[in-house]
Amino acid sequence: MKIAVLGAGAWGTALAISASAPAESHAHEVRHDVTLWARDAAQAADMRQQRCNQRYLAEIPLPAALQISSEPQASLAPWLATQDLIVIGSPMSALRPLLALALETQVPVAWLCKGFEAPVSQDFGLLGHEVLAETASELIANDILPGDAEPAFGVLSGPSFALEVARGQPSALVAASADPAVREALVRAFHRPSLRVYASEDVVGVEVGGAVKNVLAIATGLCDGLGLGLNARAALITRGLAEMTRLGVALGAGVETFMGLSGLGDLVLTATGDLSRNRKVGMLLSQGKTLQQAVDSLGHVAEGVYCARTVALRAAGLGVDMPITQCVVDLLDGRLTAAQAVARLMSRDPVAEFSPG
Repeated sequence: MKIAVLGAGAWGTALAISASAPAESHAHEVRHDVTLWARDAAQAADMRQQRCNQRYLAEIPLPAALQISSEPQASLAPWLATQDLIVIGSPMSALRPLLALALETQVPVAWLCKGFEAPVSQDFGLLGHEVLAETASELIANDILPGDAEPAFGVLSGPSFALEVARGQPSALVAASADPAVREALVRAFHRPSLRVYASEDVVGVEVGGAVKNVLAIATGLCDGLGLGLNARAALITRGLAEMTRLGVALGAGVETFMGLSGLGDLVLTATGDLSRNRKVGMLLSQGKTLQQAVDSLGHVAEGVYCARTVALRAAGLGVDMPITQCVVDLLDGRLTAAQAVARLMSRDPVAEFSPG
């Protein structure tokens, strides 16, 4: 397959490495023809010279077969049209313009970013598939796409740290799409003995799990940083899963998705793993760091910081109670200290475990 990965952050780079590395059983065979595109021309030049991504995955060599591109974004479309699969590995904030490019080519597209887009034309943020629907409508209205165009798209998510995937450590992902051909393409592109890719039809559930777990990981980092103990962490993760599920179901997701890799699996990993940037934010806030200090110290994007408010807004609009998420928002916005946020959660009135709140 010819695969274009747009975005040379940690996650885009890790999947480009995995897809282009030789098959374990055939060390001299190139698995796929993969090109990793970097927005920053200087970063791309450095990757070509050093054969590693010094900015995000310095310890991992790039496979010899992996190509690096820094073509200006405005002129990407003709090249993208020659690919079999386009994978967008940008932050959520850059998804919309890259989707417009991909849709113009009518090549199947999937994205890796997790979160809700900041509100653009409405009072709440959109999930990736909703951004795609708006973008496709605009392209049709401008006669760039035919009126009967049905974009082929999907999302790739799950409990996987980029560094471990790049190292070839055992990992698992979910490839979600309503289109069986897209699911098959994603499995073919990325499935290998060290990286299992499971197929799902529930795009909404997989996206909600990926978005909300980042917010909840900030809360568990706060809990760990304050030394509240493993009991408190387990309770927070479990109640957070209930919040995630309520929001997902309200948006049309299937309950079972949240018991799987992209729900519970991703939440446990991000809420407990030492490589989790979002958990690290919570821990730094518990130590008295400002939000800016915490974010600046990471060197990477922590999507939970940017999508916490949009998660809370979407939940409020649907009448979904998400007390942990709201506490995280109030903490990030400076309305609560770390201790006050924990005190608010622990002082909530008792309810039945499986009540709506």
